[in-house]
Amino acid sequence: MTLRHVSVAQLASAVERSHARLCAVLVLLSLVCFLPGFTTLQPMDRDEPRYAQASKQMLETGDFVDIRFQEEARHKKPVGIYWMQSASVAVGQALGVPEARTTIALYRIPSLLGALATVLLTYWAALAFFGRRGAFLTAALMATCVILMVEARLAKTDAMLTACSVAVMGGLARAYLSRGAGVLPRRALLIFWTGFALGVLIKGPLVLMFAGLAAATLSYKERSARWLLTLRPWLGLAFTLAVVLPWFVAIAVKSGGEFFAASVGKDMLGKVGTAQKYHWAPPGFYLLSFFATFWPGAILAAIAVPFAWIHRREEQVAFALAWIVPSWIVFEAVPTKLPHYTLPLLPAVAVLTVMAISRHFVGPHRPAAKLATVLIPFIPVGLTVGLSAVAWSFDGLPPFRALPFLAVSSLLAFWAWWLFVRSRVVRSLWASFAASAFLAIGVFGFAQLDLRSLKISDRLAEVARLVPCESPKVATLGYREPSLVFLTGTNLDMLDTGAEASAFLRQGGCRVVFVDRRFEGEFRAENERLGQQPVLSTRVHGFNINSGRRVDIAAYATGF
Repeated sequence: MTLRHVSVAQLASAVERSHARLCAVLVLLSLVCFLPGFTTLQPMDRDEPRYAQASKQMLETGDFVDIRFQEEARHKKPVGIYWMQSASVAVGQALGVPEARTTIALYRIPSLLGALATVLLTYWAALAFFGRRGAFLTAALMATCVILMVEARLAKTDAMLTACSVAVMGGLARAYLSRGAGVLPRRALLIFWTGFALGVLIKGPLVLMFAGLAAATLSYKERSARWLLTLRPWLGLAFTLAVVLPWFVAIAVKSGGEFFAASVGKDMLGKVGTAQKYHWAPPGFYLLSFFATFWPGAILAAIAVPFAWIHRREEQVAFALAWIVPSWIVFEAVPTKLPHYTLPLLPAVAVLTVMAISRHFVGPHRPAAKLATVLIPFIPVGLTVGLSAVAWSFDGLPPFRALPFLAVSSLLAFWAWWLFVRSRVVRSLWASFAASAFLAIGVFGFAQLDLRSLKISDRLAEVARLVPCESPKVATLGYREPSLVFLTGTNLDMLDTGAEASAFLRQGGCRVVFVDRRFEGEFRAENERLGQQPVLSTRVHGFNINSGRRVDIAAYATGF
C-alpha cells in the first residue's frame, strides 16, 4: 500500500513539474468527456442544424458574406462560427470524408476545439491566481462540467465564445493583478486581443460586456482605470478593427443595413425587451440550473460562496467576483434565458471554488455541507433513472449498453460524497472528475444510441436516401425541424396543407413527401379527388423533444 501511494505521489509530482504535462493530462481528460457520441449524436434541434445548414449553404453557393437558412436571411450573429464550420467541412471533403456536407460531426469540430481551448485557457487564466496544482484543478472543473460537455458536441457559437471570453478575462486578470508593473508580456497581450477580436466576430458584443463590466467594476473599486493602459488599448482596438471590420462592412453593403437591424434591433434587443418564444424564464433561473450545468463542482461552489463574501476585498477574489456578478445580474434580468448563456462566467466560479478549497474553507465542517453534497451523486443517479424511464417509455427497452457506465458514474459520485464527508476534499474532486467522465460515456456514448424514438429527422432522411431513384425531390408537411433540412437538402419544401402535399407529388418525377398524421386525412382526401395513388413507403414513430409530443409521420413516394 505504501509503495503504491509513493508511486502515485511521485507520478503526480513529475506531472506537476511541467505545464506541458499538466496540459496534456487536461486534454486527455477533456477528450474523454467530449468525444463519446460526438459523431453519432443526431443534429440537435433547433439551433445546431440552423448553424450547420447556413454553413453548408455557404459552401453550396460560394457566398461567405451573407448568412442564410434556405431562402431566409439569418442575420442574428456575426459570421465567425460559420466560417469555422465551413472550413472544417471543406477540410473533411478534401480528406475524402463521404457525404461531408451532411456529416454533422464536421460542423461540430470548431465547438470541440473551442471547448478544448476553454479548458487550456482556463488553466492559463488560473495561473494568475494559483500555482500549477490549483490551476489544474480549476481547468479540470471546466473539463468535466456538464454544460461544457454538452456545448462541445453542438455546432453552435457557445464553446468558441467561451474560449474567447476566457482568453480576454485571463489577460484582464494579469493586467489588474500586476498593476503597477507597467508592462504585460507580449503573449498575454496577444491572447487578450486575439480572444477579443474573435469573440466579436463570433457573437458580437458579448465578450465586450464580460470584459467591460468587470473592468468598470474594478476601476470603480480602485477609483482609477489607468491599470487598463497596460493592455495597449489603442493598438489592440486597431488590431480588432482590422480583423472584424472587413466583414461588417461587406455585410452592411450586401444586406443594405438589414444585418444590423436584425441582429441588434430584433435579436439582441428582443432578448432584452421581451422573451423570445419558448425561452422565457424568471430571475433566479441560472442559480437553479447552475446545480446541473456546473456539476460536479456546483455544490462545492455553493459552499464556497461565504468565502467569496468574507474575502471580497482581496484582489484575486475581487477580480473573480467582478468577472461573475455584473454579467450574471444582466443574464438574470434579461427575460430570454437558456442554460448555456452563463457558460463564459463559470471559469471564474471554478477559480473561487478552488481558492476556497485550497484554504480549507470548503469541507464537511461547513453548515449543512454533508447533506448538501448528496447532490454530487444525485445527477448521475437521476440521469440513470430518467434515461432508463425515457428509453422504456419510447423504445420499449432500457439503455442496456449505457447502464454499466452510468452505474460506475453513480458509484464514483457516491464515493466522492463519502470522501468529502471525511474531509478529503481534493480526493473528492478527483472522484467527481472520474464520475463525470463515465457519465459522458454512458449518456452521450451509449444512451443516446438506444433512444431511436428521438432521432426522427435521421430516420426520415434515411427513408429519403433509400428511395429507389436518384436525387428525389423531398417535401414535408407538419414536421418542420431544421435538422430535416440539413439532412435531406437545402431544397426541402416546407408545406402547409394536405392539398399542397398532394400537388407536390402530382408534379411528376421521383418525389417523397413526409406527412404528419394530423394532416394525413386531408392529404388522402385530396389524392382521391385528383385520382393519384402515392405509395406509402413507411411510417416513422417517435417523440419530438422540441414540441414535446409524440409524432407519427408517413412517407409517401411516387415516380419509381
